[in-house]
Amino acid sequence: MIGIVSYGVYVPTYRVKVEDVAKQWGENPANIKSGLLVEEKSVPDLDEDTATMAVEAARAAILRANLNPQEIGSIYVGSESHPYAVKPTATIVGAAIGAPNSITAADFEFACKAGTAAIQTCMGLVSLNKIKYGLAIGADVSQSSPGDALEFSAGAGGAAFVIGQNNVAAEIEEYASFTSDTPDFWRRDLQKYPSHSGRFTGEPAYFRHTISASEALMEKTGLRPNDFDFVVFHQPNGKFPLRTAKNLGFTSAQIKPGLMVTHFGNTYSASSLIGLAATLDKASPSQRILMTSFGSGAGSDAFAFRVTDLIEEIREKAVKVEDFLTSKKYLDYAAYAKHQRKIRM
Repeated sequence: MIGIVSYGVYVPTYRVKVEDVAKQWGENPANIKSGLLVEEKSVPDLDEDTATMAVEAARAAILRANLNPQEIGSIYVGSESHPYAVKPTATIVGAAIGAPNSITAADFEFACKAGTAAIQTCMGLVSLNKIKYGLAIGADVSQSSPGDALEFSAGAGGAAFVIGQNNVAAEIEEYASFTSDTPDFWRRDLQKYPSHSGRFTGEPAYFRHTISASEALMEKTGLRPNDFDFVVFHQPNGKFPLRTAKNLGFTSAQIKPGLMVTHFGNTYSASSLIGLAATLDKASPSQRILMTSFGSGAGSDAFAFRVTDLIEEIREKAVKVEDFLTSKKYLDYAAYAKHQRKIRM
């Protein structure tokens, strides 16, 4: 059995309300909120970045299952906002959590699905018995040009998952991926903010890939939507995952526990992973979870998880996603712009 041994999440304390961003650019706040189904988004503090959030999420994962960091054999950090262009985030995480120098470590990049690609890589090493535990992280300080549509939803956060064969809290029963060369979103070297193809990011990108990967997973497993108790999709906004769920035959009750975009915005590489963590916070033994990520460029990874009895032993031992819903401080647009370094000193 290979699966999730432990998990941890970190979301910054600061928030900015979508209506404040809308007012800044002369947009109707009600239209923006109803169009995106996002109320507010998380904002990093002035001393926070992808590396610090990855470290906090990793520490929570280690604490939750009382793991020995010296038993971690690999660390992979997926993000599209690594603090260094040439200097891995994974080594920073390894040093911060006390991992051994014998680990294999690397940074991953595949837009918003780099974290799930890290999970797949850890699965491979664990299945070959090359390592005992692998640490897969998705973390981002999401980027958005001032006034761009992305600015209404681009948030910040991180999620870490320990993958192993011992003391598994959620078995990975199967996975499937769907990938194509679809240029819906990109950022060239030395550009501060990404570009995107507007509505083109929907049909040929997000929906095609999330639906295709999910269908491929269900075909491989023989499972249908009613065989799953919960479902989680990548959350660029609130409407896209709801529409995907409906198209595939899932209900609103199945997707609601993991739908965190309304509160945190789109945390990019952490988006589907935070949704998975929020679902694990509520799931009971023997329940099944389908999770499908999405990364522009484009690709999706879909997983079938079966929760085990061990979830009850580890769940309460570290901060839960719902704790980040209440622990928050609001910024006005000017302070938000400063925190996001859109205002240069």
